Amino acid sequence: MAPEIHMSDPVCLIENFNEHLKVNQEALEILSAITQPVVVVAIVGLYRTGKSYLLNKLSGKNKGFSVAPTVQSHTKGIWIWCMPHPNRPNHTLVLLDTEGLGDVEKADNKNDIQIFALALLLSSTFVYNTMNKIDQGAIDLLHNVTELTDLLKARTSPDLDGVEDAADSESFFPDLVWTLRDFCLGLEKDGQLITADAYLENSLRPKQGSDQRVQNFNLPRLCIQKFFPKKKCFIFDLPAHQKKLAQLETLPDDELESEFVQQVAEFCSYIFSHSMTKTLPGGIEVNGSRLKNLVLTYVNGISSGDLPCMENTVLALAQIENSAAVQKAIAHYDQQMGQKVQLPTETLQELLDLHRASEREAIDVFIKNSFKDVDQSFQKELEAEEVLQKYLKSKKSVSDAILQADQALTEKEKKMKEEQVKAEAAKANARRLEEIQRWNQQMMQKRERVHQEQVRQMERDKQNWLAELQRTQEQRMQEQAAQLRATFEAENRRLHHELQYLQRNVNNDDPCVLL
Repeated sequence: MAPEIHMSDPVCLIENFNEHLKVNQEALEILSAITQPVVVVAIVGLYRTGKSYLLNKLSGKNKGFSVAPTVQSHTKGIWIWCMPHPNRPNHTLVLLDTEGLGDVEKADNKNDIQIFALALLLSSTFVYNTMNKIDQGAIDLLHNVTELTDLLKARTSPDLDGVEDAADSESFFPDLVWTLRDFCLGLEKDGQLITADAYLENSLRPKQGSDQRVQNFNLPRLCIQKFFPKKKCFIFDLPAHQKKLAQLETLPDDELESEFVQQVAEFCSYIFSHSMTKTLPGGIEVNGSRLKNLVLTYVNGISSGDLPCMENTVLALAQIENSAAVQKAIAHYDQQMGQKVQLPTETLQELLDLHRASEREAIDVFIKNSFKDVDQSFQKELEAEEVLQKYLKSKKSVSDAILQADQALTEKEKKMKEEQVKAEAAKANARRLEEIQRWNQQMMQKRERVHQEQVRQMERDKQNWLAELQRTQEQRMQEQAAQLRATFEAENRRLHHELQYLQRNVNNDDPCVLL
């Protein structure tokens, strides 16, 4: 079982100094130590809207992320807090608090967009925190950032088993949770009570028509619908009397509005039970080390303006992790050979048998630590004969070992030994040539078996991939069907109400009677 990470307080992950982003080394070291899969929850929104308060509630503590009762943006950059996931064993919950958007002290919104995009790219659940209601400004901002991150998302690649999957590139985006703070409107539509989720869906529903004004209205909504197939909305009442809001961080629940306390509890419960593990295209789970590399890749790309695509990001992660996996495997091979081999061995076959056993263990170590070695280029480094040759070169040669043993013999014994060695040398050379030929043949057969097994494994992986794709598409079709049913039912209710209204009007019209 992987060790759990316990952080007493958040630390800065990405510093924002004079509107320039820089990764904090201390936070990267913390991420490197996390071997468990991570569930990443990030929150973004305007400054001074209570983002940090919600994350502190998710952490189970009243204090942690900084909450300040001033008109200035208090959180700078992006801060991280890692802890064991309360609902998922062997998973780490990663909370990301971001600098508030719209700070009037900034020169422009470029830095805001960068922070917004980083939170969107790094998270598996993205909390969009806005005030009062869903308005056009909030929709446009989310759309603009989605357009930016679309440049970094996954693109179809032959390296992904040759399967073109538009749904997979969309699934790279996190689930969207839209939170509305200090909500004071009535949740009604056409005189009927609706849920917060229905309010969100109605706000994102495109209009009918084809003129430019309608297209401008529909574009951001269609984009958000496309990249966030899974959406949830929560509303929050004003937490307390205006005079008490400055001490919100220290107020106990019994001094807060009971409705607000219940709403926060429902929000936390949903996040814990529905937030998914952060994944890369292909369903590859992200652990702390991979999240660290994503942070470095995206910060460097966004800061330089050279936006990398997700395909290249995955390949870069594979290069880093597979190189490290090869080194771990070679170290394990050297350790096993050092424990098992006593040079000189009696026969070459004995040495080769020990080599093959250690090689198999080394390959197992590599496979356990490797990541997307689709063409087995790294694994082939371990299967080459050079591994054995390097090991033998690092040790004393067999002749040196024999010479060392000879020094303990008397002169007479040496002469007898020399004659015996000469007699056996010819036989040994013949056996050695025969054994080498047989070993080469065995190695060729083994490589063929390994190759066939790898082909079969790739086929199994492809079938699993296609099955997962089928499940994803079926789920999306079910969600779309449910949405259509809800729309049809709403339209049916509206027509039913209109019919009842017309019938009442007809019944109320008294006929004129002539006497």
